[in-house]
Amino acid sequence: MLTAMSHVPSRVLVTGAAGRLGSAVLRVLAAQGVAVVGLDRRDPGGIETFFTGSADDVDLVAAALDGVDTVIHLAAIPQPGLDPNETVFVGNAAATFVVLDQAARVGVRRAVIASSLSITGLPFSPKPAVPDYVPVDEAMPLQVADPYALSKQADEATADMVARRDGMDVVALRFPMLGTPEFLDRYIVEYREDPGAGAAVLWAYLDLRDAATACWLGITADVTGARPLYVAAPETLSPYPTEQLVARYLPGTEVRAPLPGRTVPIDTSAASAALGFAAAHLIDITPGEL
Repeated sequence: MLTAMSHVPSRVLVTGAAGRLGSAVLRVLAAQGVAVVGLDRRDPGGIETFFTGSADDVDLVAAALDGVDTVIHLAAIPQPGLDPNETVFVGNAAATFVVLDQAARVGVRRAVIASSLSITGLPFSPKPAVPDYVPVDEAMPLQVADPYALSKQADEATADMVARRDGMDVVALRFPMLGTPEFLDRYIVEYREDPGAGAAVLWAYLDLRDAATACWLGITADVTGARPLYVAAPETLSPYPTEQLVARYLPGTEVRAPLPGRTVPIDTSAASAALGFAAAHLIDITPGEL
């Protein structure tokens, strides 16, 4: 899955390179023999060319982009509540604008940005919210009601802008909860004991290794324009049948297609068609009944 390429990157800027996903992406790029420039607030070591600072620093980003032909932008405050609302929104939106705008100025024509399932407005909604329908897809109306979701909406709008203005091809990967198997184990236990606890995130997950693969495919596959794409493992972290979970914990949600067994209630067919993406690192969970 990592071999077929229409865009062959030679030097990639990875923002958020010290983070969990950034580290996984660096391993994929190293395996592909691609030169990397890292940027983050802290230097994790092991990267020959690394810029320490914030992704909304215009001069720093401009310097980091020297000789770069591809960008993977992962730097962000990862959820609301970690900082004041204005910091979450302004920081995330400004960083994405600076990175993509500066990349366009030096002729970068391919980028991946980390969007999120949170763009739906569901995971961090300050009031009860359910999706209009499942499986959720890229056409479903958003219900943004928190600063993190709003920042992701702004990020995708920035991707639209540079695609329209500069001809840059940008894949916005709408990630669910990401983690290692060890990290995700705690949610398996939680969702077994309290099935409703995973409703806001649609009980979805993706192994960090698969998320990194999706980033690689996003910068190499034959994709044009700005494309938001949902990616997720094909089954949920819950042991219970998805249709039972939806009926009980997402009241009023229209079920537009069968969700047999533990099928994740997210339509990932667009990512499969555009990128050839399919999750490879799945968690084996003993099924049960509600």
